[in-house]
Parts: sequence; structure tokens; C-alpha cells
Amino acid sequence: MKSHARVVVIGGGVVGVSTLYHLTKKGWSDVVLLERTELTAGSTWHAAGLLPLFNMSYAVGQIHKYSVDLYKRLEAETGQNVSFHVTGNLRLATNKERMDEYLKYCGTANTIGVPYEIITPKQVKELWPLSDTDGLVGALYHPDDGHIAPVDVTNAMAIGARNGGAEINRHTEVLSIEQQKNGEWLVRTNKGDITAEHVVSCTGNYARQTLSMVGLDIPVIPVEHQYIVTDEVPELIERKKAGLPEMAVLRESDASYYLREERQGYILGPYEKGAPACFVDGVPESFGQDLFPGDLERLMPHVEAAIKRVPTFADAGIKDIVNGPIAYTPDGSPMIGPAWGLKNFWINEGHSFGVTAAGGSGWQLAEWITEGEPGIDMMDVDPRRFGAYATKPYTKIKNEECYEHVFVIHYPDEERGAGRPLKMSPCHDRMAARGAVFGQRYGWERPNWFAPEGVEPKDQWSFRRSNYFEHVGNEVKNMRTNAGLIDITSFSKFEVTGPGAEAYLDRLVCRKLPKGVGRINLSHALNKRGGIRSEFTIMRDGPEAFYLVSSGAAERFDHDYLLKHLPDDGSVRLDNVTTAHGVLVLAGPKSRDILRKITDADLSNNGFKWLTGQHITVGLAPCRALRVNFVGDLGWELHHPIEYQNHIYDAIVEAGEEFGLGMCGMRAMDSLRMEKNYRMWGQDLTREYSVFEAGLERFVHLDKGDFIGRDALIRQKEEGVPQSFVCLEVDGITDADPLGNEPLYDISGNIVGRATAGAYGHWVGKSLAQGYIKAGMEAIGTKLEIEILGTRYPATVIEESVFDPENERLRA
Repeated sequence: MKSHARVVVIGGGVVGVSTLYHLTKKGWSDVVLLERTELTAGSTWHAAGLLPLFNMSYAVGQIHKYSVDLYKRLEAETGQNVSFHVTGNLRLATNKERMDEYLKYCGTANTIGVPYEIITPKQVKELWPLSDTDGLVGALYHPDDGHIAPVDVTNAMAIGARNGGAEINRHTEVLSIEQQKNGEWLVRTNKGDITAEHVVSCTGNYARQTLSMVGLDIPVIPVEHQYIVTDEVPELIERKKAGLPEMAVLRESDASYYLREERQGYILGPYEKGAPACFVDGVPESFGQDLFPGDLERLMPHVEAAIKRVPTFADAGIKDIVNGPIAYTPDGSPMIGPAWGLKNFWINEGHSFGVTAAGGSGWQLAEWITEGEPGIDMMDVDPRRFGAYATKPYTKIKNEECYEHVFVIHYPDEERGAGRPLKMSPCHDRMAARGAVFGQRYGWERPNWFAPEGVEPKDQWSFRRSNYFEHVGNEVKNMRTNAGLIDITSFSKFEVTGPGAEAYLDRLVCRKLPKGVGRINLSHALNKRGGIRSEFTIMRDGPEAFYLVSSGAAERFDHDYLLKHLPDDGSVRLDNVTTAHGVLVLAGPKSRDILRKITDADLSNNGFKWLTGQHITVGLAPCRALRVNFVGDLGWELHHPIEYQNHIYDAIVEAGEEFGLGMCGMRAMDSLRMEKNYRMWGQDLTREYSVFEAGLERFVHLDKGDFIGRDALIRQKEEGVPQSFVCLEVDGITDADPLGNEPLYDISGNIVGRATAGAYGHWVGKSLAQGYIKAGMEAIGTKLEIEILGTRYPATVIEESVFDPENERLRA
């Protein structure tokens, strides 16, 4: 074993070997893999080898597509047969809601180039003649899908990695990991020590143990997954004798199982209720390349469902029940990217669909390591999307829920219940008493909408306009007519102070910092390609002091970025004050009248200008008031020490009674911001699109000196910005609205872009979308089409800010 390498990869399953392989493909040959036993000995060897392309995430969908494409060409490159059976995949639907899910997915598939077909029950019967199609309303068919031999594909990538100069060390157990003073990592093993510039953890079931070596508590805990292997089935034997092809992998989502052929028998894989998490306290020494005892009783409802759908399954004898650990995370997506708080330590863990994601995750992580950035927006899988709230007991119950929910309909407004409520602002119960229906974001409970008296405070999830549509509309109208109160305590908040604070922040953002004390700027931190990494509202508190606000979902993501860029000389202090401060937003044309009753601050336009902040009192409580908001109306964000929140809340509610103050939830806020065409970080603003493509040139100062991403922006300006951000009015649709990830077409039917967000604008009475299209098509009045739930609707490019385009209300 080498004593030094540029990169050490820990873990020899399909994910670790893929990471090693792709590092060599990027030209890094000084790379070493350490595996405690044999390659594939963790979960890879017992995986069923399915390759589902279906995924509602734009990022994960691209990762899965890359994997499938890669595996098809590996044999030609390495000489190793990977046993790829391109059988296709059938996802059955027994109800309209399931078909809506498939149709929503099809929009994502079109944006990333995944072939599919929506087919009828008759076509299902043609593809799967041994099935009973009674009760079906249709299906989603992926012709490029299928299954593969996990061990073979791992070995193929191992060959490719060795051909690229990589070293693989088996029976090499990592004992400890330490970062040295020079920044390099020292990895101690039972075969000796090795130092490395980078370390990548790909240890699957051992993730918690591995990451604990470097002081991290990672929300990855395996769940037991079972599948049944049957004896040979006469009908399948006859099909083979007749030279008929293997039938597609069959997924009956509404019965929560998959079924495929395996050596003239079947494999049935349910995702059942009650599957327990395992290895919560770590993998025991006694557990090697082992399995758990099968639990047939837990599987019986799915066995019965499979018999009903595929009658020949009834006579298939059970040869084996495979029950093994599969790593999960609380949201079901893997963790791919940099570890928080650590330099050059990388994570590729939590893969519940490891074989499917291995190729793509290795591809993007290798690009991230070697080039400093991934090629696609990876926020959906970034390890920093979770915070300290994701404790071990939280992770256990969420992962069990996630496993059980693999095949549930994934509505866009879905809110899962396990582990909630957890993080609550002080005014939570007050808002609940007013009918709040809560959602969760980064562990925080936030009102999504408010049920009026006599209306059940409960969501009816849907891909279409649902039970809360009318009530959200009333919240919007009251905000625009009177005033609304929003609890957005979940905002991430940071204080940056010290003699080096200004130079430090100036290097990170592409806009000049606010000059005067109390001035506020909206600023963007870019990656080196000019893509939007983070968005901050920055208020100057003093010559050497700044207050930063960013998305609530970005607390660890942004804190890690700010932390890793701190100068070494101690000239800058960074404080994360997120949980120390609450935020209430008071906005609407009567917000000034309400706030005047409970503060002695001068709220006139001259006394409190737009885009400024002041330290004031509200009632008896100290408060930082910022004259900005995300709804596009007169109003203030009231940031306050969290212990004063209920006092401030009560004061506002009492003062607002005579002015028609109403409560306002996140869904109304989304409608309001769409009417102003405000971009949402993580949805409209991502690393995949430059700040110029996002139409935010006014927030860029190329002449202010160097900043991260400046060179890329200069090049893009010279060569031409490839895409434009546009606002769209959608016509002809009455029961649904754009939500994001809808493909956009020109009038000739060519895909020219994708919508990143959409909502119904309740005040303006229009269905709205916004997103990116090819440059040159952004002229006002351009006619396009947008695909919503399988149907194309006319969409017209309109002026930005369909509500109050001159910002007269904001400046009022």
C-alpha cells in the first residue's frame, strides 16, 4: 500500500469504486481505495440490481440517467460483462392521482432527456402478457431501464480504475482519520498509515462510524430491505424456449412492490410497512457479508397483491428471502459532496438506490473534487442540506418512514409526519390556534396556509389545485388590500465582524457591499463558473460589522461556505445566530399604520427608507427592522431576539385588528413572490445558471475588484450569455398550475428551456411561470408552450413584475 496519495477513497462497494473510477477519468491517477474486506461486501453484493430512471428530482434524475448510460458502455471499455438486461420498466397506475405523478415526472424526464412512454392497459398486457391488467388506468414505460449484476458492474469499474492508475487495497480496515497541521489527512489502517490531500467516505452501512472519526454526526442509518427469490416458473421457462425476450421490470406502485424475472423465476421486492432500521449504533464486528433472517409475514400483503396482478406468481415456490441492510437518509436522497466544517473531506453516502446512483454520483463528485464545482446543481443531494436537528433518533424514524414511502405518491405539496414537530418558533401555538396548517423546512415548522373557522386545517395533497387554493387566494388578497403577518423565523442569520470583515465579504459576493450604516443590499455569492451558490441580504451594522440573512434551508450550507473562506489571521469573526433570532414579516399597504401604533420609530419614507434597516422597539421589545420583504409590497422584516417573539407577535396582532391584519402562510408568499417574479434560491437560482443568465445583472459590479466567479462572468459577457430568465403567463389551464421542472417548447415543438417555478397569482388572476430559455427568445410577447401534467398549454413571455412593475408599493 502506498504511504501517500492525492485522494483516498474509503469503501469498496459500487459507490466507492465508481468514485475511484471517475477520479481516474478526470486524470487523477494517484488515487487509492481502502476496503475493509472484499469489494462489494457491504450492501452491493445482495442488491437486486434494479436501475430505476424514475425520480422527481432534477438532480437525482440526471445522476440516474448518467449511470444507466455509463453501464451500457463499460463492457466495451473494460472487457468485463456487467450483465445489463435492458428489459425496460413498467410503472403501473391504478388511479388518476398516480397518473398525475407520472405525468409530472414526464416533464422532468423531458428536461433531462430520459425516454419514456405513457401507455394504456392494453399496451401493458402486450408488454407483460402474464399480467392481469384489471383495475389499471395506464402506466409509465421506460424502454432504457432494466437491471444489472451489481458485483459485475463494480468489478468493471474497478478494472477501469486500475487501468487509470488507481490502487485498490482489500482487507484494509480504516482505524482512524486525522487532519494534520498542513491540512493533509492521515488515515491509519491495519496495514499501515497513508496520508492524502483528499479523503472520500463511501462506506455505506458504516457511514456513521466512519464520519464519527472526524467528529461528524451523519444522518445515515440502514433499513432492512427484503426481496423474495422464487423457483422456476413453467410459464417463464416456456417463454425462454420460445425465444421470447425477458419482460420489463414491473412496478405496481400502488401496491408498493417491484417484480422482475430472475433465471426463469421471479424476484419480488416489496417496500413494506414496519421494516426496521438497523445498525443504529453501528455495524457490529460480527456482521460481515451477512444477511438478516427473512420475515415473510411482513411481506404477505405484497405477495398477495403480486399474485393478483401476476397470477403465475401464486404457484412459484419460494427459493430464498434475501433480507439485507440498505443505507437511507431522512429524505431518501443520497449525500454527495463536501463534509461541513472540514477541508477536503468528501461524502458519498446514504444511497438507498446505490447501484442506480453509483455511476452518476462518482461522476459528479469526481468533477467537484478535481475542478472545484460539480457540473450540475447538486443541492438535492448536498450533505449540508441537513442540520444538527437530524440526530440519531430523528434519523432512525425518518429513515423508516422514508423506506415505507418509496412507492407512495410523491405530491409536490407532500408533508411527511414522522419526527414532527421538532423545531418550532415561539409563536407556533398562537398560529396553530388561528388555523395554521404547517409544513416543514430544515426541521422548522412553518405555516403553509391558514384554515378559516369551520374549515378542517388539513391538506388534501394534489398535483392540481387543491382544498387550500381558495384560502391561499384570500390570504394573498388580504395582504395586497390590508396587511399580512408571516412567521419566517427559519431564515438563516449570521453576524460577520472584525477589521477584515469588509474585505472578506467583498471577495465572496459579486455586488458592492452597502456603504452606509443601516443600508441593505441583496448580494450573491457565486461559484468560479459564475453560477449562483448563495443569496444573502446584507445589512451594514457598522464600519466592521455586517448582518447576513439567507434561506432557511441553507443554514449549514451557507455557514460552511462562510466558515471555510475565513482568513487565517483572525481578522474576521463569524457567528451563526439563526436560532437566537426570530423573524416576523409585516407587509401590505396598511403595514405602516399597524407598526406605527407599537413603535416610536419614524416610519415615514424619509425617516425609514426602502432597503434600509434600523434598530427599533416594537412594543417593549428590541427589534432589528429591515424594510425589505419577499412579497413585493410595503413592509418590514422584524428580526428580534427569539425570547421576545410572542410579545412582538401579540402587539402586532392587537394593533392590526382595526386594519384587517390577516395571517399569511408560505403558499401565499409563493404566489405573492411570483407576481413580482422574485427568484427563489435553490429553485430559480442555482449553481447551474450564472447570475447573468438569471437576469440579475443589476446586482453585479464587475468593476468593484476581484470576486469569486468574476473571470467567468467576463468571459460569458464576451462570448454571449447562453440562456435568459423569463416570466411567463400560461393560458388555457383551469385546474392546475406550473410548479417547476416543466419543459418549455417553441411553436415548432422543440424544447428550448425549462420552468424553474410556477404558481397561480391570486391578485393578478393569472397562472404564472418563470424559468430559463435559449438566449434570443426572451422578447416580450414571444409565444411558447409549457407542458403541465402531460398537456401543452400556450405560454407568453411577459414583462417582469406583473404586480407593481414600478415598485411604487414597495417605496410607498
